[in-house]
Amino acid sequence: MLRTLVVLLALLASRSADAALTAVTGFGSNPGALSMYEYVPAGLPAGRPVVVVMHGCTQTAAAMEAAGWNALADQYKFTVVYPEQNTANNPVRCFNWAGEYGDTANLVRGQGENLSIIQMVDKAIASHGADSSRVYLVGFSAGGAFVPVMLSTYPERFAGAAIMSGVPYRCATSVNGAYSCQSPGVTKTAAAWGDLVRGSHAGPYPRVQIWHGASDSIVVPANAAELIKQWTNAHGVDDTADDTETIGAATRTAYKAANGTVVVEAYRITGMGHATATGTDPAGPCTATTGAYFENKGICSTRRAADFFGLLGTVGGGSGGGGGGGGGTDTINPSVAIQTPANGDTVSGTVTVVVAASDETAMGGVTLQVDGVAVGAADTEAPYQFSWDASAAGAGAHQLLAIARDATGNSATATAMVTVPGAGGGSGSGSGSGSEPDDEAGTQELPGCALDAGGGGAGFGTLALGVAILLGLCRRR
Repeated sequence: MLRTLVVLLALLASRSADAALTAVTGFGSNPGALSMYEYVPAGLPAGRPVVVVMHGCTQTAAAMEAAGWNALADQYKFTVVYPEQNTANNPVRCFNWAGEYGDTANLVRGQGENLSIIQMVDKAIASHGADSSRVYLVGFSAGGAFVPVMLSTYPERFAGAAIMSGVPYRCATSVNGAYSCQSPGVTKTAAAWGDLVRGSHAGPYPRVQIWHGASDSIVVPANAAELIKQWTNAHGVDDTADDTETIGAATRTAYKAANGTVVVEAYRITGMGHATATGTDPAGPCTATTGAYFENKGICSTRRAADFFGLLGTVGGGSGGGGGGGGGTDTINPSVAIQTPANGDTVSGTVTVVVAASDETAMGGVTLQVDGVAVGAADTEAPYQFSWDASAAGAGAHQLLAIARDATGNSATATAMVTVPGAGGGSGSGSGSGSEPDDEAGTQELPGCALDAGGGGAGFGTLALGVAILLGLCRRR
């Protein structure tokens, strides 16, 4: 029965790590029995950062390539390390954030999966001459739940982290506790959450960014509020926001230390379920794509996490972006974002499409396509505007694609999905629809448990199922 499940998982878990990723062996004693993959950009200089990216249940290392970290690594020159869970540890590839089969060793510094991940970091630093003071950590779902484990057990090893659809450290260490943690959520005081972190290993602790969909029914949004309490308390600040900002469908809150440094930053995405936020961002182009557990919400979590880490300030090995001198070649893409209409808007009649674009040296121009067809000629002067007859395009969903080119030919793109109303118009491609996986589409029985095999892309790869299996509710036979 379990063998059948593992075969099915192999078919559903998108794909194994492809040629873009390199498998790395011999990285240490590997007590957690994890696999290591990495992406190393061509021409990587010594002294560059490392970003560790952790996948969710049913996913593989390669599935997280959709987040776009490899493309950023090419541009800004850093190594990307992808830990991968194995089905021998967890049949649906969840990182064991609440312990494994009732054993909480993974939550204790220097044991199990946390030590395996540290050994991967050490291997990357040694192999590529990376900067050990600039190691960053990103995770989604079960990977996002394991990020606080790493920050609590090895706080001195990371300079920053982004938790996407995760839970606080030691939110659960039992089967019943795990389900309660996910939904309806576990509430503690900020001090109680902070004590759990401090009880693992003394700080100081890295800066933390938190992302959560407001419509997440798998890991309820209350977990984001508890994460804010845990990590502000670990930093010795209160959990009252010092800054609040609305960015499209997102609400950003920031929590600052006495010196003004943002130590915790949180994004709550209206209309987003259990997913990683992608899409054209006012802050600049997004290298992430949509797919299972990725939703286009007009804000790019990958870019904003990289900016939070300080990775976008300079190109690796160079003298920094700007200006003038030294006869260097411009290899930096321009920034571009579709400002009006916004992603998800309903439009009709003649629409003025406004595009924001800029470059660190000089812009060349912007072109616009709707459903792959050019709209007018290139606009070479800001503000970049295009007139589009939406009614003539017909009812339904349409993709706007803005292409910005700088004076030396570097390019970047931005997209937005809009809907023209009308009989049978529909909502189009579904990217950014905010729909949840169908948790009742079907079950597949194993001894002692039911596995959700419903729709929604990765199907039964929910964090909830992973908890049941990792803690022994679904025992291997």
